[in-house]
Amino acid sequence: MAHRATFVRMQDSTREDWQAISGEFVHFAGGLPERVMAHLKLLEGDYGGFPVDRYTHSLQTATRALRDGRDDEYVVCALLHDIGDTLGAFNHPDIAAAILQPFVSEENHWMVKHHGIFQGHYFFHHIGLDRDLREQFRTHPHFDRTAEFCELYDNPAFDPKGETLPIGEFEPMLRRLMAQPRQSIYKKALTAEAA
Repeated sequence: MAHRATFVRMQDSTREDWQAISGEFVHFAGGLPERVMAHLKLLEGDYGGFPVDRYTHSLQTATRALRDGRDDEYVVCALLHDIGDTLGAFNHPDIAAAILQPFVSEENHWMVKHHGIFQGHYFFHHIGLDRDLREQFRTHPHFDRTAEFCELYDNPAFDPKGETLPIGEFEPMLRRLMAQPRQSIYKKALTAEAA
C-alpha cells in the first residue's frame, strides 16, 4: 500500500503528505485518457431518439474532422464535444469544455463550450427556441470557427450509414493531447515533480 497522508484537515498537512499525494496524482493523471474513453463509451446505445446513438455521433463527428484534415487537437475536440451528455443533460457543452480546457487552445475551448448554442441554429425553431441565439456572439473572434464546426462536423454526424471510425483510430491523438496540460494551476507543480 502506498504511503498516505495523515492529516484530517488540510490546514494540518505537511510537505511529506503532499509529496505522497503528488506521487499518487501523477499516476492518476496518467490514466486520464482511459477514463475519458470509458466515459465516452457510456454514450454507446444511448439514442435519446436520434438516428444514431451518442457514441456513434461522437465518432462520426471526429471522423469527419479527421477526414477533412483537421489537426489532432481539433479532432479530439470533435470526439469529446458531447461527452457531457451523461451528466449534463442541461449543460453538456460546459462539461466537455471543462474536461478539455487544460489541454486545448482558447479557440478550441470556446468552440466546444459554445457548440450547443451554435448547433441550435439547425433545430431550436422546432422546440420553441430562437434558432438565431448564436447571433449574440456574432462579433466574437471564434464565432465563425464554431459555426463551421457545427455546419461541417456536428450537424451532419447523425447518419446511420456514415463513415464512423473506431475509437482506436483516435486513441493515440487523445493520449498525446492529454499527456501534459497546456494550462493548469497545477502545471508548475507537475513540471517540478517530473524533473
